[in-house]
Amino acid sequence: MIRGLPLSLRVPLIAAGLMVLVGVVASQQVMATLGAVQEERLRELARLHVDGLTVALGPAVLRRDVWEVYDTLDRATAAMAGQRMVLTVVADEGGKVIAASDPLRAPVDADLGPLAAAAQAVETIRLNGEDPHVRVLSDLTYQGRRVGSILSELDVADLVAERRRVLAWLLAGNALATCALAAGGYWAMRRMLRPVATLSAHMARTEGAPVAIARERIPAGDTELGRLFRTFNSMTGAAAAKAEAERRLAERERFVSLGRLSSSLAHEINNPLGGLLNAADTIRTYADRPEVVRASADLLERGLRHLRDVARATLEQNRLDRQGVTLSREDFDDLRLLFEPETLRLGQDLAWQVEAPQPLLARFPAGPVRQVALNLLLNASTAAGPDGSVGFSVSEIDGSLRLTIHDNGAGLSGEAQARLLSTAPVQPGGGVGLRLVRDMVAGLGGRIDYFRKVDRSVIQVVLPQGASC
Repeated sequence: MIRGLPLSLRVPLIAAGLMVLVGVVASQQVMATLGAVQEERLRELARLHVDGLTVALGPAVLRRDVWEVYDTLDRATAAMAGQRMVLTVVADEGGKVIAASDPLRAPVDADLGPLAAAAQAVETIRLNGEDPHVRVLSDLTYQGRRVGSILSELDVADLVAERRRVLAWLLAGNALATCALAAGGYWAMRRMLRPVATLSAHMARTEGAPVAIARERIPAGDTELGRLFRTFNSMTGAAAAKAEAERRLAERERFVSLGRLSSSLAHEINNPLGGLLNAADTIRTYADRPEVVRASADLLERGLRHLRDVARATLEQNRLDRQGVTLSREDFDDLRLLFEPETLRLGQDLAWQVEAPQPLLARFPAGPVRQVALNLLLNASTAAGPDGSVGFSVSEIDGSLRLTIHDNGAGLSGEAQARLLSTAPVQPGGGVGLRLVRDMVAGLGGRIDYFRKVDRSVIQVVLPQGASC
């Protein structure tokens, strides 16, 4: 339960618990010391009382002189008035009462057993809880011979009350000290953890790039918190630099992809241009023949529409403001328009199939998906080589979007697989397109699978619903 509390509360509570534990141990020690002192005083008093009576009562007890024993007890009681002795009983060696300071409680010839049931020895006197009286039993020895017993009852009510007062003071003092320590610990921890709260607030920001902590809020000196704050600021700087490097890398890869397609696009544009120029010459030459003019105008319109589509697809692929634009079937039509001239240039067979429904496509961002597909298609075309075959399909699998690219090339090398499928550092000398694909797919929350199927290399990209980048 305490684990769910904030640190600023846990530490004071732990400190208070430790204070309670220390207080209990200290109280036990104080009470034990006080009890030892009180018991030593009682033992000393009982020892003096018993030793004095032993010297005075020996002959009388030996003769069983009741009156002399009583007279001695009476004088001893008067002498020790106010010194705790409330009852003294003398018995013979058979346990029969000879005389007592209070004959009503211990009549002559009564059995001493019931009175001595809870009696203690002089050397082992202990205070028993809240009992206000302590009974002490000792042997009466005369001339080296045991001739009887002496039972004394001591009044210890004041000692019990003293122990009760000390215990109450200890409890009150411990309670006050615990409360003060808990309050002080809470205040101190709140003050000490204020920088940690600042750091936690900065680290908890999940929107956008992390923000560095202002210099004036960093604890002064070479303290652990100061070093932690400076480390966090270094991390935010590194994260910002990494984000900028990734942005530049994505831009470079986009331009590399378009540059690679430039020769094919030039061929794709030059072919209709020749026909358009011929159509223009035909119109100029046969301006008086309406049927020739109409046929040439139709040719001009088809050629111009084709050039418009190529230009639009190129611009869409290189737009920088596609954030938030959702995917559509037209995006894959544009990709085919951009990629197909490359396959024609290399004499490759292209299999193209888009089966995913538009509602599913609309759940994904257009820019990253287009870039992932184009990079993988260009890689597949390179692997397939002249007269090879490349395939691309878009389908739905368990509510997720699946892009499948296959070619009949030799397959990905170990280094290429590491770039595409792992987070291992990119080795020098290799391209960055496959690593960019991996990073984009990871940003979309998807996964990439690669396997060989007969004589084909297959790459599958599975993107879950609600992906964003």
